[in-house]
Amino acid sequence: MFPRRFGTGRRLAGLLAAAVTAVALTAVEPAPRVAQAAGCTGTSGVTVVVDYAALGGGVQVGCAPGDPATGLAALQGAGFTVTGTARWGLAFVCRINGKPTAATEPCVNTPPATAYWSYWHAPPGGSWSYSTSGATSYNPAPGSVEGWSFGAGAPPSIAAP
Repeated sequence: MFPRRFGTGRRLAGLLAAAVTAVALTAVEPAPRVAQAAGCTGTSGVTVVVDYAALGGGVQVGCAPGDPATGLAALQGAGFTVTGTARWGLAFVCRINGKPTAATEPCVNTPPATAYWSYWHAPPGGSWSYSTSGATSYNPAPGSVEGWSFGAGAPPSIAAP
């Protein structure tokens, strides 16, 4: 009888450890959504273009469905993760999908004028216009295109889809 209880205790301990691990994993921040691979159709949402070329990456295009209230909401709604600065929070976009890395840019204050995420607008198939408003105060219209490009203020390297 003693060996049987010992085996049950071991099994119970194993189940308890598995339950604790499962609870711990659910407490971790969820994985970021990956940006969708295509822009929106018609006025079904706001198309978002993020150009990582200056960081050694390519260009990603996503769709923020519906009518996002701000450019920041469109960026996040299209599946991109955003990190602001310690000083200004999300009012100043410092990282998109972890780029640039923390080793390159600590995101404490505003990055230098030669290495920041510039914010752009365009009609579908039209020319990019540099935003005169911040992403937290601009309200993009469904069917429009938002652009983000890292560097010294150049527009995204692709035409607005």
